[in-house]
Amino acid sequence: MDVTSSVVQKVVRRLIHGQDYRVEVITVLDSQFLEYAVDFFKKVIEAKLQNQQVTMDWYKKELLDPNLPSNDIAIHAGLNKKTISNMYNSTRKEIIVDASEKHYNELYELINRIVEDGSELDITLTIKFRGVSVDLNMNESLIVINTLAVKRSAFRGGNYSKIGKRVEVPLMTALCKLFQVPSKHYTLQQKPKSRREVDFYLLGHDLEKKYRGEVKLMGKGNPESADAVIARDSDIFVADKLSDLNKEQLTDLGVEWVELRAVNGYRRFFTILQRLDIPCHDFTGMLNTELDTIFESS
Repeated sequence: MDVTSSVVQKVVRRLIHGQDYRVEVITVLDSQFLEYAVDFFKKVIEAKLQNQQVTMDWYKKELLDPNLPSNDIAIHAGLNKKTISNMYNSTRKEIIVDASEKHYNELYELINRIVEDGSELDITLTIKFRGVSVDLNMNESLIVINTLAVKRSAFRGGNYSKIGKRVEVPLMTALCKLFQVPSKHYTLQQKPKSRREVDFYLLGHDLEKKYRGEVKLMGKGNPESADAVIARDSDIFVADKLSDLNKEQLTDLGVEWVELRAVNGYRRFFTILQRLDIPCHDFTGMLNTELDTIFESS
């Protein structure tokens, strides 16, 4: 399961309703992780079917094979590409392979010490598939558990980033259509030569004045929010949550803001449209029905 257009629409619907969108991300995350876990366990079973001994050497040989995709090698070693990039300022294949092998060896030694110090504790992970059973000892089990934990973390970060990027355009389009902003009064993904890409533009009544916007899906009190607005010189800031400090910062900067998680938070967008003299009409209909129409026409 991936971040499909259906998932994006569900996120937009929840945001406009003032609901937490993260439940949709978690659903995708759980599906991806469980599929990965099953495939990962099958690799262990396949080794048994091929009469290979499942040992730590096997794990290193099979799952840190330099011929594998670099992202897989890093995850199997208990790292991810972003961490390696931060550590070595590079994500070249040879760097990832070397860093992964080094980290795996250190992890293996750490697990050995933990096992030796906790001799009273024993863990055996049994994997069964089509009548074949493989038992992993404590060392092997901890390696596998660590790999799965790192992979879930990678899925989590990737999905939240992907949702944030995918939802910006349909969210702003839905808000504009809810309040009947003529299509000529908003444009999306415009990239002025002298500025970084922003999320959307709204155009004033005479189509001359442009208002730069920014959309952020973030946790309450995220300090990145005000920094993003300053960096992009935005006029309008739309977020799922804003702390009181965020709101004060934005107001002091003269930036209009919308907090979607507030009660009827989406309606503040209409107030902003009026204040900026952008053609619009109040929305008084059934929200779900109107969103259905908007999504069907998109």
